[in-house]
Amino acid sequence: MSIDRKGASDFTREAHVHDIRCLDFEDNESFEEAKRGFIAPVPDGQILKDDGDFVFDPHRLAFASGDPEQPDTVNPSLWRQARLYADGGLFEVCDRIYQVRNLDISNITFIEGDTGLIVVDPLVSAEVAKAALDLYFEHRGEKEVVAVIHSHSHVDHFGGVRGVVDQADVDSGKVPIIAPEGFLEAAVSENVAAGNVMTRRAMYQFGILLPPDPQGTVGSGLGIGTSLGTITLIPPTDLITETGETRKIDGLTFEFMLTPDTEAPAEMHWYIPELRALTAAENCTHTLHNTYPIRGAIVRDPQAWSMYLNDTIDRWADKSDVMYAMHHWPVWGKDRVREMLEKGRDAYRYIHDETLRLANHGLTPREIAEQVEFPDSLAKHWSVRSYYGTVSHNVKSTYTRYLGWYDGNPANLEPLVPVESGKRYVEFMGGADNVVSKARESFEKGEYRWVAEVLGHVVFADPANQEARELQADAFEQLGYQTESSTWRNAYLMGAQELRHGTPSFPIGGTASEDSIRAMTLPMIFNFFAIKIHGVDAADLELDVNLDITDTGESAVLRLSNGVLSHSMTDRDEDAPVLEMSRELLNKLVGNEITLEEAVEAGEVESGPGLEVFRKFGEHLDEFDLWFPIIEP
Repeated sequence: MSIDRKGASDFTREAHVHDIRCLDFEDNESFEEAKRGFIAPVPDGQILKDDGDFVFDPHRLAFASGDPEQPDTVNPSLWRQARLYADGGLFEVCDRIYQVRNLDISNITFIEGDTGLIVVDPLVSAEVAKAALDLYFEHRGEKEVVAVIHSHSHVDHFGGVRGVVDQADVDSGKVPIIAPEGFLEAAVSENVAAGNVMTRRAMYQFGILLPPDPQGTVGSGLGIGTSLGTITLIPPTDLITETGETRKIDGLTFEFMLTPDTEAPAEMHWYIPELRALTAAENCTHTLHNTYPIRGAIVRDPQAWSMYLNDTIDRWADKSDVMYAMHHWPVWGKDRVREMLEKGRDAYRYIHDETLRLANHGLTPREIAEQVEFPDSLAKHWSVRSYYGTVSHNVKSTYTRYLGWYDGNPANLEPLVPVESGKRYVEFMGGADNVVSKARESFEKGEYRWVAEVLGHVVFADPANQEARELQADAFEQLGYQTESSTWRNAYLMGAQELRHGTPSFPIGGTASEDSIRAMTLPMIFNFFAIKIHGVDAADLELDVNLDITDTGESAVLRLSNGVLSHSMTDRDEDAPVLEMSRELLNKLVGNEITLEEAVEAGEVESGPGLEVFRKFGEHLDEFDLWFPIIEP
């Protein structure tokens, strides 16, 4: 029988006392900033779809609002962060700039032009973006949207675009969609190619299935949670391709600076001289960010990140009266703006340089991560504390960026897979009962990291060993209560929950939205097909087909050989059959909205040799299960 959530141990409470002694909890500057400019709270109740399905609860962290008692199940520093972002609403940043916070994980920003409204980063989904726009209209009056700006290519900064703008207004040129170069490719690829595994791992990073309370999730470090509404995408109509480009948008001047390969593959900062207002997008917020998010992503470049923040300081810091970001709250005054930028610059540079310095002494990623700590001047500054990213996993990712996964020790070159190594570890240590008994002794000493590690071998050797599962869950729980990082907390507590109750499984939408698929180029679609080809099963097949897309005039040759699907957009195989279909039908097939058989019955594609080859391709496409196990085999 499963034992449910437990309280904090004496060791966890002692760890919290140490954190309180090390940090200045009397510093209330951030609390004053987080309240400044408040106009109105977020709407009462939940945000729902038209059919009544749940989208978002903007009050999910109400238990952290105000000045509640510090719970012993949350790291005191993380609790402080949760209190800072627990209250949302409509805020004035400065004259003509307004933000809505807590209608999603990110902020939506409204900039008042001479005649209309410039919308920046319209959240994850259309329903919450519309709710934010309605809240702004209620208190500032209705205005036409004259432009949309996406600061970068993560879904929480573009997914709600159809909640604030109509496609027809974009198509007519009335409303430009402005984004950095590479935005579309980055936005689509991250949500499709590795979308299934990233979604599953994101459940751990964001604690999606955890209850919001002092023993569960207290947000993400960036915000209170992520909406579950309709993710949309309208391709940009105006790309910023060079640093120094400017745009005059409804009477205001925007000076842009590209910052690729930082927090996102495509990202940009900008400055509005008429308002003396600066944004560094998501590259400078009130947390140390990820150079590698634990949900998985291409490793980011902390050196470039630091250099772009330095460039931002040189360009605009002394000319800025306010800096607003795509998460958290703004800061005011050029000294405070410079302080934030300098601390961010030095934090990412310190991680980069110390990692490589120690790597050149021969230390491995785990050893470096254990050794690197910020100097006090950074460690005690609230804006670079490890609420979202951590020094530990950012160090490991920096090592990986330069040197890859291998630490140089041949013992780690080809270790056994977890199930096999788990069985052998358990055998070597005298059997599962002996391991659990010794682990329980370690647990009573507060050695939770070791307990979590050693019991992982027992669980992978025998997933049905309930005693091992529950003791490892107890260790995960205490580690979650102790850590300052919201993402680590969520991961530990998700692991504990699944150890106690098993890997969940229930219907959930796919990772690629209709808009994402529609925005994909043909090569991107073919590369997605290639990822799904089951190489072993298809190893002996030799298949070719000429694919003609009837409504766009595009053509391609698809070739399956050696278990690999390749394509050519310039070649033509005169010996291969031809298949004709519309791009609309191809989109439906990719999105699993229709089967090939249904398309034939509906007359959307004709039977023939080309269709037979295409069908054989489909027979060898793998299917991904979102609910793959993580804490057990």
